[in-house]
Amino acid sequence: MFCTGTRLQAIKVLHTAAWTVFASAIVALPVAAWRGEFHVAVRLIALISLELMVLAANRGRCPLTAVAARHTTERQPNFDIYLPVWLARWNKTIFGAILIGGLLLTLALWLQQSGSR
Repeated sequence: MFCTGTRLQAIKVLHTAAWTVFASAIVALPVAAWRGEFHVAVRLIALISLELMVLAANRGRCPLTAVAARHTTERQPNFDIYLPVWLARWNKTIFGAILIGGLLLTLALWLQQSGSR
């Protein structure tokens, strides 16, 4: 079976992979909107919404953070994920701002396109 260190590494890899998917979706949202690919934007919003529901159900934390906490006493902002400390610390602020901007841009461009028809 896995030793505690190996389990923590596996959790960190899984958490980093999940973060990469969701962070990429957030960054891709304004790009899809700018390109007028609203069908893609809607799918990205659906994916991001699933992430937000999971975070909301877990008091704003990824459930993998609690799992990782069982395998270490370390509590640096990146103890549970392979991200630099600064990014782990400011992750929600950075990607929250990009998300809000992406949602507003998507709405504005969609309304503009809908109005020109």
